[in-house]
Amino acid sequence: MTFSSVVGRFRILALAEAISWAGLLLGMFFKYVVVQNEIGVKIFGPIHGIVFVGFILVTLMTKEPLKWDARTLVLGLLSSIPPFGTVLFERWASKTGRLSEPAAEQL
Repeated sequence: MTFSSVVGRFRILALAEAISWAGLLLGMFFKYVVVQNEIGVKIFGPIHGIVFVGFILVTLMTKEPLKWDARTLVLGLLSSIPPFGTVLFERWASKTGRLSEPAAEQL
């Protein structure tokens, strides 16, 4: 996975969004259950927010190059809402060929 391709950027942000969700959930667990301290939420909240926005932007920018229809785009955007949904969407999109870069047009 590299940041130089559309598919690489999408996959990296999908994974990062899921990891940041895990960090935020862990922070919330410590805040409300274990130590009543919100340091985890203060750290992972902004990180998750930034990665969330990045995932939304990269999903919107992925539509044209990969020729996604409106349904795929909406599913991609909605996958950012539940925890780890981006990883499930990425796996589904990869399995169904929606993360395959189109062949370069011949001159």
